[in-house]
Amino acid sequence: MTEAETSTASANRPLAVLQVLPRLDSGGVERGTVEVAAALAAAGNLAVVASAGGPMVREIERAGGVHVKLPLASKNPLVIFANIRRLVEVIHRHNIDIVHARSRAPAWSARAAARRTGKHFVTTFHNAYDAKARLKRRYNAVMATGERVIAISEFVAAHVVSVYGVAREHIRVVHRGVDLKRFDPQRVTAERIVKLATSWRLPDGVPVVMLPGRLSRWKGHLVLIEAMKLLGRPQIYCLFVGSGSPRYQAAIASACARTQDSGTFRLLGECRDMPAAYMLADVIVAPSTEPEGFGRVVVEAQAMGRPVIATAHGGALETVVDGKTGWLVPPGDAPALAAAIARALDLAPEERRDLAARTIAHVRANFTVDAMAARTLAVYDELRGAPRSQPAAKRKNNKKKARVPA
Repeated sequence: MTEAETSTASANRPLAVLQVLPRLDSGGVERGTVEVAAALAAAGNLAVVASAGGPMVREIERAGGVHVKLPLASKNPLVIFANIRRLVEVIHRHNIDIVHARSRAPAWSARAAARRTGKHFVTTFHNAYDAKARLKRRYNAVMATGERVIAISEFVAAHVVSVYGVAREHIRVVHRGVDLKRFDPQRVTAERIVKLATSWRLPDGVPVVMLPGRLSRWKGHLVLIEAMKLLGRPQIYCLFVGSGSPRYQAAIASACARTQDSGTFRLLGECRDMPAAYMLADVIVAPSTEPEGFGRVVVEAQAMGRPVIATAHGGALETVVDGKTGWLVPPGDAPALAAAIARALDLAPEERRDLAARTIAHVRANFTVDAMAARTLAVYDELRGAPRSQPAAKRKNNKKKARVPA
């Protein structure tokens, strides 16, 4: 069969895509993997996901996808090397067309397996990974070697170009999406809201400022505590929703204890009903001190019609329209954050309704799961039936003679 005949035959059968990631526990990477697998299956294609397992495996299978359990969460070089053979077997078994790596450690195995089998290789850059140390940069660079590199924001795309030398024409920006069937204020019943408020011991009618997200120092919890101190409104409840390291949790608790007459602070751990949690809040705050690649919380909150305040860097610059769907403040600026919180809390009822309408419309026009999945499948279609090309980073760096791994 000629190359042209092979390409035609490939184009006439369902597409088979293998997505590779460490685990299927929880988080934006995992959620996006499930959503793309569901879109592939719904379109009559084969969606295969390889990971070390986790609770979200059930969602892959319910969506019509296939999960293959492999030790892909390991960073041990020997395990990474052994995973090449394992992934080659998966590629042959399922007649895979495209291998899509979503995380760095498994990407090294996935890239080698794609090369050995002559399959297309795609990567997704989920953040502006730290690239200061030479070894770390080399480790990260595998994510820049897809034939197409998907970036979850323009901010991440710019990072991939400047740090890893990928030609801009080989990058596809695909923003993360919100599931509007879940994050829709009309679908959240009063019973769900009351149940959550009761479990969190929230009195009726108290103003609520909420910071959802993992308890990591760069998420800005300490900045918010300082802003609450400057705000000086003791009737406010400030809720930290998420889990993290016990040491940092203790640091947050200690900072809260030193803040007197500045509100009631609660560290609430993980929440399984985030739509109801957003509905309990008067304002959602995302005061990250380092730029986030996208910032899923900010978009989910807007989908629920809540006022949002985010730091003016990273993905938030693309997801918040300052002064219209929320407010942007400088990183680490507690006084500016306090002023923005006051403005959000002092909105008149009609102003709050108007803002909610704008935020919901903004998300539905730009950041839906359907749009994310469609754009990802469009990237696959670009490569479908096409000859396997050089990695994006190598194409650009051949001109520069840079030593980025291909």
